[in-house]
Amino acid sequence: MEFIKRNLKGIAVCFLIAVPSWLAGQKFPIIGGAVIAILAGMVIALFRDNKGSAEAGIKWTSKFILQTAVVLLGFGMNLGVIAATGKESLPIIICTIATSLIVAWVLHRAMKIPGNISTLVGVGSSICGGSAIAATAPVIGADDDEIAQAISVIFFFNVLAAIFFPMLGHAIGFSTTSGHAFGIFAGTAINDTSSVTAAASTWDSMWNLGSATLDKAVTVKLTRTLAIIPITLVLASVTAKKEESAENNFSFRRAFPMFILYFILAAVFTTICMHAGVSADVFTPLKQLSKFFIVMAMAAIGLNSNMIKLIKTGGKPILLGACCWVGITVVSLLMQHVLGIW
Repeated sequence: MEFIKRNLKGIAVCFLIAVPSWLAGQKFPIIGGAVIAILAGMVIALFRDNKGSAEAGIKWTSKFILQTAVVLLGFGMNLGVIAATGKESLPIIICTIATSLIVAWVLHRAMKIPGNISTLVGVGSSICGGSAIAATAPVIGADDDEIAQAISVIFFFNVLAAIFFPMLGHAIGFSTTSGHAFGIFAGTAINDTSSVTAAASTWDSMWNLGSATLDKAVTVKLTRTLAIIPITLVLASVTAKKEESAENNFSFRRAFPMFILYFILAAVFTTICMHAGVSADVFTPLKQLSKFFIVMAMAAIGLNSNMIKLIKTGGKPILLGACCWVGITVVSLLMQHVLGIW
C-alpha cells in the first residue's frame, strides 16, 4: 500500500504520456513512439521542473519499467540465438569499450578534466550509461555532483543517438529488410539500454520488422553490459591501492545488473517451451507489452532530464562525452564492415 501511495502518481503521469506517444509512433513510424515520449517528457520538464509528489513514481518508472521491458523481451527469444549473437558481436564490443576508455583517459590528461568525471563518462559511454556510472561511482568515491554531471552528459548523447541513429543507418545503407546490422550497431554504439531500445524500436517501426531489430540490439547490449563486472573490479583494485577504505565500497550485487539474469531465464523458459512444441506466437503479447513499457520508460527519462543545467555545467565534460560517442560510433561501423556484417 505504501508503494502505491508513493509511486502511483508518477507512474500515472508516465502512462498518460506513453499512450498518445505510442499511438503517434504507430502513425509516424519513422520517428517512433519511444523518441516521441522522450521529447514529450523533456518539453514538459522544461516548463515544470518541480515534479512534486510524482517524482518518486517517475524515477521508479525510468528504472524498473525499463528493466521489466527488457526481461519481457527474453520471452520469445531462443537461447541458442542469444549465444550466437553475443559471440558475433563480442569483437565489436571489446573494441568500442577500449576506444571509449582510451579517449576518456587521453582527454583527462590533455584537457585537465577531473579524474572522477573522466572515469564516469568513459565507463558510462563504453558500457551502459547510468547503470555503469551507478556501479562505478561508489568504487572511485565520486560525489553526487560528479555523478549527476556524468549522467547528464551520457543522457544528452543517448537522446541524440535515439533520434538520429535510425536516420544515419538508413543514410549509410543498412539493410531495411533485416534488423541484423542495425541491431548490432545500436547495441554496440549507443550508451544506455533506454536509447538502445528506443533506436531499435524506431528501426523496427520504420521498416515493419516486428521486433527483430529490438531483439538483436537488446541481446548485444546485455552482452556488453556484462563488462561492468570486470571493469568495476579493476577500478576497485586500483582505488583500493590509493585509499584502503575504498575496497569496502565495492558491491558485486551493485555491479551485476540482475535484470540480465531474469532476461536469460525468460529466454531459457522460452527455449524449453519451443522444444516442447509451444508456438512462438504465444509470447507475442508479452513482446508488445515490452514495447509499450519502453515508451513509458522513455517518458519518465524525458521528465527526469534537465538540459539547461547540463549546458551550464561547462563544456569540457560535454566535449569528452562527444569524443567518446563519436569514437564508439566510428569503431562500431568499421568493425562491422571488417567482419562483413555491413
